[in-house]
Amino acid sequence: MGEKVAATRFTRADRTRYRQKVRHCLDAFERMLRESRFDSDRPMTGLEIELNLVDDAGNPTMRNAEVLGAIANPDIQTELGQFNIEFNVPPQTLAGTSLVTLEETLRANLNHAEASARGVGAKLMMIGILPTLMNEHLSVDALTANPRYKLLNEQIFAARGEDIWLDIDGDERLRACSDSIAPEAACTSVQCHLQVSPETFAAYWNAAQAIAGVQMAMGANSPFLFGRQLWRETRIALFDQATDTRSEELKAQGVRPRVWFGERWITSVSDLLDENVHYFPALLPICGDEDPLQVLESGGVPSLAELRLHNGTVYRWNRPVYDVVGDLPHLRVENRVLPAGPTVVDMLANAALYYGLVKVLAEDEPPVWSRMSFMMAKENFHAGAKQGIEARMFWPGIGDVPASELVLRQLLPMAAEGLSRLGVDSAVSDRLLGVVEQRCLTYRNGAEWQVETVRALEAEQNLSRQDALRRMALSYTEHMHSNEPVHTWPVG
Repeated sequence: MGEKVAATRFTRADRTRYRQKVRHCLDAFERMLRESRFDSDRPMTGLEIELNLVDDAGNPTMRNAEVLGAIANPDIQTELGQFNIEFNVPPQTLAGTSLVTLEETLRANLNHAEASARGVGAKLMMIGILPTLMNEHLSVDALTANPRYKLLNEQIFAARGEDIWLDIDGDERLRACSDSIAPEAACTSVQCHLQVSPETFAAYWNAAQAIAGVQMAMGANSPFLFGRQLWRETRIALFDQATDTRSEELKAQGVRPRVWFGERWITSVSDLLDENVHYFPALLPICGDEDPLQVLESGGVPSLAELRLHNGTVYRWNRPVYDVVGDLPHLRVENRVLPAGPTVVDMLANAALYYGLVKVLAEDEPPVWSRMSFMMAKENFHAGAKQGIEARMFWPGIGDVPASELVLRQLLPMAAEGLSRLGVDSAVSDRLLGVVEQRCLTYRNGAEWQVETVRALEAEQNLSRQDALRRMALSYTEHMHSNEPVHTWPVG
């Protein structure tokens, strides 16, 4: 999200030209699909992991520029807030023991980054929402000093014409006002990428949508915001509201939100890109000089820069990605559902469940989306976000069932089969899926540990909510570096 931009002001002519360029890009993309110009030989994966920066007391610290300077790793970059950084994991295959190598690499990078951050007075924290974060931390001054973020902030508020109201009703109620998009920076996630062929893209996207609720239930890790206990994965509601470009009147008219689960199963990647172009006006109408059709005519591969930029400002939970690597274009499903943390092994367990399930569901007949309404998938998603591991889910052939029972009886064996089809070593698969199994048996994921710990600190040590959150956050960071899965962490 941190690409630099050159423009700082946009005219009406800029917007007209950008719309035309985006549509030219879409025409070029459709031609590339017809001519089978995509790299799709191997199922490649990649990860992006967003982290928070805290001080010794567990409070957010606005020092990402200093931290990144100390880390000096091009794979670790800025994010929206000055208290955020992002790890970018290069693409790789899943086969064999690659996930073990990935875990070791992530741990080594995290340890190096932590040591570097401590050198400038900061610590790292992998968590969906930093529990010590308060509304007063999230002024426009908290945004990273990158023109792209400033422009996004200006364009979203120009479209809205009014301040952002956060209104989240969970175990407790939160109402707060913001005059910037800084609250979006509170949402830190893990994004799982999967390279697929154009022919199979729709099946993988549909499969990812179908299991999004299960991902929420198993991986929830964001129960607190501004001192209130809200949804088990509050990040979903917060991101939805913090980036909403619609006024109340536009919402009443049924205008679609930019943070979007979607509204139907698809038959082609074109369905998603067409919707993005036709439903959403430009936020950053920046045009390059490339003529994508002319590039195709000359035998080259177009970057489709305008289409990619526009696609990046429509925040689907499963997003289509077009990219070019080594003069070969490819497509990816970017799964943006999961929160960061609690540990590297927990995140890789979440990823293993996702990759295994989508592999089976995308290939098997009859497809799950032919037996399940899209609205039911959306309801599952919100149930998982609100209630976490205690949620109930609908699943074809089973009906309404607790999420933990669905995972234990039906989905874990399916995920193991999917990982086997991907060539993952059985010992690696068993270890990672075993972490998910134990969460189901103990009814404890990151969100449950946070809630149980804060309750214990409030009840047993008579701490205020703020002191309990701060104590919990400091305990969390210690356990995070142990790399012991969260279901094993002691409460309190």
